[in-house]
Amino acid sequence: MTKLNATAEENVHTQDMQLGEKFIPKKVQSICSVRYGVAYLLHICNFITIAHNTVMNITMVAMVNNTNHQLQMNISTEELSVNSSFDTNEVSKNLPAGVPVYNWSPQIQGIIFGSSNYGMLLTTVPSGYLAGRVGTKQVVGAALFGSSLFILCTPLAAELGLTFLIVTRIAQGICQGSTLGGQYALWEKWYPPQERSRLCTIALSGMVLGPFTATLLGGFISQSLGWPFAFYIFGTIGCVCFLLWIFLVYNDPVSHPWINSSEKEYIISSLAEQVSSSRLPLPIKAMIRSLPTWSLLLSCFSHQWLITVLIIYIPTYISSVYNINIRDNGLLSSLPFIVAWVFGILAGQLADFLLSKNFRLLTVRKTVTFLGTLPPSALLVMLPYIRSSHLVTITLLAITCALSPLCQAGIYINALDIAPRGFGQLSSILVPTINGFLLNQDPEFGWKNVFFLLFAINMLGLLFYLIFGKADIQEWAKERKITHL
Repeated sequence: MTKLNATAEENVHTQDMQLGEKFIPKKVQSICSVRYGVAYLLHICNFITIAHNTVMNITMVAMVNNTNHQLQMNISTEELSVNSSFDTNEVSKNLPAGVPVYNWSPQIQGIIFGSSNYGMLLTTVPSGYLAGRVGTKQVVGAALFGSSLFILCTPLAAELGLTFLIVTRIAQGICQGSTLGGQYALWEKWYPPQERSRLCTIALSGMVLGPFTATLLGGFISQSLGWPFAFYIFGTIGCVCFLLWIFLVYNDPVSHPWINSSEKEYIISSLAEQVSSSRLPLPIKAMIRSLPTWSLLLSCFSHQWLITVLIIYIPTYISSVYNINIRDNGLLSSLPFIVAWVFGILAGQLADFLLSKNFRLLTVRKTVTFLGTLPPSALLVMLPYIRSSHLVTITLLAITCALSPLCQAGIYINALDIAPRGFGQLSSILVPTINGFLLNQDPEFGWKNVFFLLFAINMLGLLFYLIFGKADIQEWAKERKITHL
């Protein structure tokens, strides 16, 4: 390896682009190709990972004696006794007999919701580095299997006590963070730059399908079989997905036994201009001084705040406002997520279409980020003031969830090249903790405070990104460029 000066780098880069254009096949199979198959498998992997993370959000309605946020902070976390002063008939009505129910205040529920994200924060960044060293197949496969085992153990952990449940959730989060962070190395080796928006959104949209399925089926399972079976069923599905991953996924096109030569040549030629940085140290000081990097960090943080509120609190909000049974709650709460799943896939197609029409890359990234941040935040602020019908509420939530995935083709793809991974995960820890405190302290205006806080944070992140966001390679990245001779 030889480091080149700026002029030599430009010459080599120009030659590489010419060679790439010369040898990239004009027509390569797309939808049924192996690279799309990798995107579909990542879609399934993300689906089951987020389903494991979010099934607690709907089962919590059945696990606690009351989701009305007028409970006091000093409520015991012991299992409800027969002589409890709280009326459990409202929650336990139509639920299977003998299923445990617990006295967890909104603040305790927030800690439980957020505990898995503590684990995810610990491993999202290191897993990306580890996947670059030992392979995404191994890292993500082990993490997927571990997440499935811990989700199977969740009912037992809840029965043993609150501490056991939180520790189990943290361990589960460690595995889930490895799944989400480790897949970036696979993107870099399988997705050609000209198809990256659509392939990444196919993979990422599994994160939206997960909450839809977990919320919909979790409600039906909790009412018909009991909430523990929701964890048993999704844990078993995770084990099956682990087997599919082990037998069908390979770390790169070169090692894949079934890929045809034209597609392999197409992918390798497309990626030839990229610089592999998995084994190089990050220029931390230069990144800290980079305003575009900070704009991505802050905007990812703020948008993840929005997403976390939607995923965690939709079932709880519907239960507290409209007082419906858990089966109907699961159905209504899942509808916005299936809309988000469809629009999330279309977002990548829209971004690639605009780029093919010669729109500036930065313009596309900022436009879809704006549409995925401002309108959804504004609609959520309106939510507490429109309670006349649950149909109106679900419609507003559906529009919110339809627009928010547009950011997948904005800040998240933008972050793939110039920003460190995992910072947005910090908001997933703060959201349930802070919102649990707000809902517990102020029963009357709790939801309004939650949504106004969300709006303020998202506007701050969006404004910073619109001013300082960039889509070109930053100087600190150019300095690291090494060409193989």
